[in-house]
Amino acid sequence: MHTAPNTGRSHTVGLRTDGTVVAVGWDKDGQCAVAGWADVVFVAAGWRRTLGVRASGTVLAAGRAREGACQVDEWEEIVAAAAGDWHSVGLRADGTVAAVGNNRRGQCEVSGWRGITSVSAGYLHTVAVTGTGRVLAAGDRSAGAAEVLDWRDVVAVSAGSHHTAGVDTRGRVLAAGDNSRGQCDTASWRDVVAVAAGSTHTLGLRADGTVLAAGNNDGGRCDVAGWHVRAR
Repeated sequence: MHTAPNTGRSHTVGLRTDGTVVAVGWDKDGQCAVAGWADVVFVAAGWRRTLGVRASGTVLAAGRAREGACQVDEWEEIVAAAAGDWHSVGLRADGTVAAVGNNRRGQCEVSGWRGITSVSAGYLHTVAVTGTGRVLAAGDRSAGAAEVLDWRDVVAVSAGSHHTAGVDTRGRVLAAGDNSRGQCDTASWRDVVAVAAGSTHTLGLRADGTVLAAGNNDGGRCDVAGWHVRAR
């Protein structure tokens, strides 16, 4: 049985119940070379890169190393991770955050963050939720890094390539950043419990298991009208 699937741009990663990991898809940079991984409790897939958090709090990385996004060997006490296109982010058990890789837009400038409960990494930005429901952001301002600072009562965020989406305690979905394909047109959504931001589209999972979608529908990526998903 496989659990906790995660998708990068061109590969897919699965975490098994026994702590081993599987990966399929494009493997030009070795991002699917995870066969020897063990004791993994969390996986994250980015572009050309895979991260695995071990039960010990250390982190494994496979894939493109050129930008330094795989330099996670010294990380400790990590409970979750996020893989952006060019950078990697780790959430520590004490609520602080680590980041390595491309920092061209300041997306790795997270050392001062405290009280964090979840993190997400996009193309050139990083976002996080605090225990008080506030959102912090670093990096590309065009991805909504300024607007999300005004969000309140947020329980989860997701960083897309150039936009950011979040869910609040009332089940509403907030979105900021690039809206060129309508990926931020989520103001009418209600009863949402989880959200995922892609490159140019956004998905929302409702409490009743139905799925909402907004944005670019090239290739049918928003054709989710008939889905009924069990919320975890």
